[in-house]
Amino acid sequence: MTSDAGSKAEEPGGGPPDRAVPDEDAPRISELQEEIGQLKEAVTSHAVVDQAIGIMVALGRVTPDDGWAVLREVSQHTNIKLRSVAEMILAWGQNGDLPPDVRATLEETLDRYGPTSLPEDSPPPR
Repeated sequence: MTSDAGSKAEEPGGGPPDRAVPDEDAPRISELQEEIGQLKEAVTSHAVVDQAIGIMVALGRVTPDDGWAVLREVSQHTNIKLRSVAEMILAWGQNGDLPPDVRATLEETLDRYGPTSLPEDSPPPR
């Protein structure tokens, strides 16, 4: 069987076949591509922040809302973007390294939100 040249066959990648884009649509397509990129970045950032909130909940014994507030305050007091603070906390959870100024601010902030005992400060199990 031969394929019909007028059929709406899809390309192997699953998308529609390449077509010439009218000049008046090019700016809108560019805007949409930029928006898609921003949304993808936001989804990734949201996941990182959510994981860091989970660490705050587990280690600081605070509610998720308080965990969010702790991250926000640490970000504001250290003048580091919230996503970057969240990334530092995730790395800290993996390798135990946290910049001293961030650690001090984190401890101080967690102390205000609830009982806290960071891992190396905990008494050894009996």
